[in-house]
Amino acid sequence: MDLDTVRTFVAAADAGQFQEAAAELAVTQQAVSKRIAGLERDLGVRLFTRTARGAVLTIDGQAFLPHARELLRVAERAVASVRAGRRPLRVDVIASRSAASGLMRGFHRTHPDIELDVMMLFDIETAVAAIRSGAIDASFRAVAVPGRPLPEDIRSVRVLDESLQLLTGPAHALAGARSVPLARLAGHRIWMPGIVPGTEWAVYYDDLVAEFGLTIEATGPNFGSDALLDTIADTPALATFMGEQTRLIWPAGHGLRRIPVTDPTPVYPHSLLWHRDNAHPALAALRAHLTATATGHDATGTWAPHWVTPH
Repeated sequence: MDLDTVRTFVAAADAGQFQEAAAELAVTQQAVSKRIAGLERDLGVRLFTRTARGAVLTIDGQAFLPHARELLRVAERAVASVRAGRRPLRVDVIASRSAASGLMRGFHRTHPDIELDVMMLFDIETAVAAIRSGAIDASFRAVAVPGRPLPEDIRSVRVLDESLQLLTGPAHALAGARSVPLARLAGHRIWMPGIVPGTEWAVYYDDLVAEFGLTIEATGPNFGSDALLDTIADTPALATFMGEQTRLIWPAGHGLRRIPVTDPTPVYPHSLLWHRDNAHPALAALRAHLTATATGHDATGTWAPHWVTPH
């Protein structure tokens, strides 16, 4: 059923005259008459009786009027549900304790009036597909892995270079160091069971290993960060890498150490991805916030893979 015709019917019923309805709708009186006549043909009933004083609803017209009003209300709600700015901004942060999650918390503190839906998607292919389908508005990822360029309709901007730190237990050989040169980690066992082959962070650590001769082990099941911290605390031979802005909480008795890595400092590059045609006003606000709060990239004394998007 054509909504303009239904809207014309409601306007004519409220005005009681086709001429006044035409003026309200900014169309001709002839157009109003044609729309009403077409609606009557579709319904198979007369909706109005013409009198010297105007147009009066028939019994069928009176029965149809409340349903016509509801049709227009439903249509308005449907449009409002997808109108730019009327729904929450949906952003993928990968994990709740990640640096990306921290960036979104900072955005929320600055813009508490913007409604957010925070998502956690695992791999970049899923995230990009969700951006292209409109299921999400943006995602934080490292781009662009060799052999997997972003689609042409996906835009990105680099928003954070997160320094890696070495996490050790209290009995580890490096536990007392205030900082540790990257080259000194050669020969030490670095355990990272959360690395999944094919992910962007797996490619990142593969390049780090190749560049500096490190040993990273991804053996064993990944029981999550709590189990990882328990193992690192109890095993003097193991250490792990952790992002500087990754939020961690552990029992006081663990005695874990977060040690800066230097000469160079490996940084994990976080970029924001979005669809070029996404007009959600909160997305523009998020991009502006991240641009304003971003620090410099490729700083002296840091390392990132050659494939990282430079801007």
